[in-house]
Amino acid sequence: MIRVLEPGLQTTVQDAGRAGQMRYGIPPSGPMDRPSFVLANRLVGNAEGAAALEFTLMGPRLRAEAPCTVAVTGAEAPVALNDAPAPAWTTLVLAAGDVVKIGAARTGVRGYVAFGGGVDVPPVLGSRATYLRGGLGGMRGRALARDDAFRLGPTAPVRRRTVPAASRPQWGGETVLRVVLGPQADRFTDEGVAAFLGSVYEVLPQSDRMGARLNGARIAHARGHDIISDGIALGAVQVPGDGQPIVLLVDRQSTGGYTKIATVCSFDIARVGQAKPGQRLRFTAVDVPEAHRLLRESDAALARVELQETAS
Repeated sequence: MIRVLEPGLQTTVQDAGRAGQMRYGIPPSGPMDRPSFVLANRLVGNAEGAAALEFTLMGPRLRAEAPCTVAVTGAEAPVALNDAPAPAWTTLVLAAGDVVKIGAARTGVRGYVAFGGGVDVPPVLGSRATYLRGGLGGMRGRALARDDAFRLGPTAPVRRRTVPAASRPQWGGETVLRVVLGPQADRFTDEGVAAFLGSVYEVLPQSDRMGARLNGARIAHARGHDIISDGIALGAVQVPGDGQPIVLLVDRQSTGGYTKIATVCSFDIARVGQAKPGQRLRFTAVDVPEAHRLLRESDAALARVELQETAS
C-alpha cells in the first residue's frame, strides 16, 4: 500500500493506454513520454505497460506502508528518500514507513514513478489509465489527492539497477520535431507551409495532455480552416482560423473539423510532452518511408537499453 502525503501537480495513474475506444470518443490516454515510462517499469521489474504515476512539473510525496521498490524517471527533478538525496533513473528499495519525495522539475515537464507490481486500481474499459476530462480510470477518474492510498500488484524480488547516463533523455533547449505533412496540407498556401516548416514556435501555458498550443508565425490557409470533421491521430497538428498550430496528444478528441497541416511522428511525442511553456519548437518534414525507418530505429534503441547493476 502507498499513501499519498502530498499529491504534486496533476499526478495521475497511467498505463500503456486504453486501446480501441476512440470510436466512442474516448482517447487512449497513457503516458506523454512513453520511453521514460517504459524504463521506469523496467527498473522495478514490471511489464512495460504496467500502471505507474505520471506527475506534471512538481512530483508527489509518498509513504510506503509495506516494503516495495520504486523508480523515478522522466523530467529532471530532485528525488529524496527520507529527506536524503536519492538517485533518479535507479531502483530504490523502500521499507515500511519510508517516504519518497519528488521535487520540482528543473528541465522537462512530466515524470514517472513506477512501483514493483504496478499500481493496482480497477481497470476501466480495459485500462487503468486516467482520462481526466472523462472522469475515467486511475483514482476514480481524477488526479491524486492528499491521503489517497492505493495497493500494488504482486511482484518478484528485483535487482537494484540504473539506466546508464547515455540512455537518459535530455530535455530543454530548442527542439526539432519530425512531421509527415498532411492529411490536409493542400488546404494551406505554399507560404503557410513554408512558415510552418521554417519558423520557431513557442509552447504556451495553456498546453495540457490534450494538446500543446503553440505561438509563432501565422500559417495561412488557402481555402478556409474548416473541414468536415474527421479522425484525429496522435500528433496531428491542427491549425484553426488564427493560424497558430496545436499538436494533439494522448487525451485528444476523437474527431475535429479544423485543417491539419501535418502529424508529429510518434517517436517525437515525448519531446512535445516534455516541452515547458516558453520552450521553442521547430518542425521538419520527412516522408512516410523515412518516418517508418526512424520509428524502427527509435523502438530498437529503447529495446537495447541495458540496465546496469548498482550496489545494494
